[in-house]
Amino acid sequence: MNRLELAGLTTRPAQVWGGVRLVPLVREQPVEGLRLHEELYLDAVPGVVDLGPREHYVSVIPHGFVADWSGEGEQSAAYGTQLGAPAGSPAGDRPPRTARLQRHRHHRMAKRQPGDRLRFLPLHLALEGYLALHFGGPSTAWEEWSRQALRDGLSPRAEDAYLGWTVQGLDDALRAFEIHPGQCGVMVYTADVLAAAFVVPHPDDYRLLHPSLLQDLYGELIHQYAMYGGPVAEFAARISDGARLRTLAELRSAARRQELEWERAHDTLFARELLDSSYSFDQVYRMGSFTLWRFLPPFRPGGEGQHIGETITDHKGRVAYLKTFRLSEAQIRRGHLLHRLADADWCLAGAAAALNTTEAEVRRRIRAAGFESLLKVRP
Repeated sequence: MNRLELAGLTTRPAQVWGGVRLVPLVREQPVEGLRLHEELYLDAVPGVVDLGPREHYVSVIPHGFVADWSGEGEQSAAYGTQLGAPAGSPAGDRPPRTARLQRHRHHRMAKRQPGDRLRFLPLHLALEGYLALHFGGPSTAWEEWSRQALRDGLSPRAEDAYLGWTVQGLDDALRAFEIHPGQCGVMVYTADVLAAAFVVPHPDDYRLLHPSLLQDLYGELIHQYAMYGGPVAEFAARISDGARLRTLAELRSAARRQELEWERAHDTLFARELLDSSYSFDQVYRMGSFTLWRFLPPFRPGGEGQHIGETITDHKGRVAYLKTFRLSEAQIRRGHLLHRLADADWCLAGAAAALNTTEAEVRRRIRAAGFESLLKVRP
């Protein structure tokens, strides 16, 4: 598997609120054998997620998901992971506008719960994969690398992200628009740039988790487009042969043709960057006949937008769950640079040749990417 295929999901006409476009994703039949529940944490203030004995993860994490393949349905909501607020934190504080995500070693983003259930942290799982890119740093003691680089690698690494409630118009759009019968997902656009895709196995799960999009993480570009971008065009069905329509059945058929044209336009224009890209998939956990993966894009700078994410697929490869995060161009460049350095065994001369540039330019890119501590300071 190296591509995302949303088999069994069809799009419905977009719903527009200012610069936010929501594209509903509908299933004819739910994915059998898997349900998804939300696990809310205390006030979403910075705190500690208890992963087990002497294992914790510190961050702003407003919610987690519990994947349940026990077959017990809605009676299977599980509790166990707790988020503790720091001492002295006001109970009613709103979460910060941004969350700084740091890569910590030896922490699990997915943890088995009692019974056939798995708790995982949505998007933190995907971001952990991005932050862990070549985390060990130089594998060979080339003279260009500092002692810190050889000892600690890329520790720590951090990226900034915006919480959903700060994305202008998203709150109003999610509250105002209807949820379609059979809706199991949505694609979120700001200024017609794909911000995120979200898919769940069952319509009841989507109704429960629809508001959780405000608790998710979005990139800086998405936040800026929502704030400064203008309103986008609404979907409108235009029936050119209306004068020849004589019955309601003919009118219904013509409207359906317009919907199909919208679906084709969406898949070929709006969602192309997500669906036509190739990905590297990393298996995280097996859950009976389901598998939890996280994935990374090819990190090609200067092209279309690229996404990281996580997905759950069944034994046929069908997507039961999906959540994505759009990377900024700077994040894509950092991933590209790390891949080229690792492919060259961290030899700057080899990396320069692969990038068709000079060693001095590679050094400049390393510093511009925020990895200056990896290099020795030259007199």
